Amino acid sequence: MNTETVNSSDPEVHSRNIQQMLDELITHTRQDLDRVVEPRFQALLETTAEVLTGLKTAFRHYGEGKEKAWKR
Repeated sequence: MNTETVNSSDPEVHSRNIQQMLDELITHTRQDLDRVVEPRFQALLETTAEVLTGLKTAFRHYGEGKEKAWKR
């Protein structure tokens, strides 16, 4: 987490930072899919990546004001 994020009261700054961290975690879980052979754990990793992708989309929609709940 960078200094701008820690000291900022701007939700957009925090949203960008969280989206970046989610991207890193999504990438990590998808890379692990190729490293493990246990099918149930692979399913868990894929589910994790999908859920995190949905969460990242929610943060993006907040920033864009697309969803009715996020309209300013």
